[in-house]
Amino acid sequence: MKKTGIPSLDLGDFLKGDNKLKQQFVAKLGEAYAEIGFVSIKNHGISEKTIDDLYDKIKEFFALPINTKQKYELAETGGQRGYTSFGKEHAKDSSEGDLKEFWHFGQEVHNNEYPQNVYVSEIPDFLETGLNAYREFEMAGRNILKAIAIYLDLDENYFEEYVIGGNSILRPIHYPPIKDTNTNAVRAGAHEDINLITLLVGASAEGLQVLSHQGEWIDVTAIEGHIIVNVGDMLQRLTNGVLRSTTHRVVNPEGSKASTSRYSVPFFLHPISTMPLNSIESCVKDHKLFEDITAGDYLTERLKEIGLM
Repeated sequence: MKKTGIPSLDLGDFLKGDNKLKQQFVAKLGEAYAEIGFVSIKNHGISEKTIDDLYDKIKEFFALPINTKQKYELAETGGQRGYTSFGKEHAKDSSEGDLKEFWHFGQEVHNNEYPQNVYVSEIPDFLETGLNAYREFEMAGRNILKAIAIYLDLDENYFEEYVIGGNSILRPIHYPPIKDTNTNAVRAGAHEDINLITLLVGASAEGLQVLSHQGEWIDVTAIEGHIIVNVGDMLQRLTNGVLRSTTHRVVNPEGSKASTSRYSVPFFLHPISTMPLNSIESCVKDHKLFEDITAGDYLTERLKEIGLM
């Protein structure tokens, strides 16, 4: 079995262990996020059945004819719900579209702030399956944020008021077989995530790489039973760079692997739009690295940069 190239932790130590194990988990998580920004976590609470059901449904959806999928591409949502077609999104510093298509499930809070989730008539239980997974991802993310809060010397429940009902997104992604192996485009260009933390479950093939402090690309391969959890730009801003939002990418496979599809499902954990991303005082030693901004304004700014708004 391949190693991930990143630290591996057991969330059960935090949730069910004694106080010593809990504190060890917090310390190791914080150290990993300060060093490389990525960890691999087991006993995360997302059931194997939930993951299998979700992968079955997303493969069924992405296999639909392109004109059928495009019925669910809704420009008015800024790509925040429903389908986004192949090549539309790009890394913020690139004009080349990524070699991927994806779907967005979002928060089921019935207010005027969030778009409604999209029902797919061709696969009646598609939405139900996605929302069930969404809830399990969200709970896992909330538990990890509790450990992060303790590491930052905040109250364990510091993030709760901001992430319950927050603007989180579950994004099943399909990277189709690569037809032109001479293309300059890649499956996902080098980028950092926008949100607080990202939870990634069970990529179906290799390709994810993380950029180290030394400027080296590290291969990150999913381990059975683990999810990969990384720091996003919002958390980096909040901690004044103490916790690192690390550049990562999905590279194109070589040889016969280029003719196969790749699937992955990240969960981008976002807070409510009014959360201030002002640097926590305890993380500011000399000066603030980032200007004050709310999560909602920052999200809008970044969605424009990557071509979704």
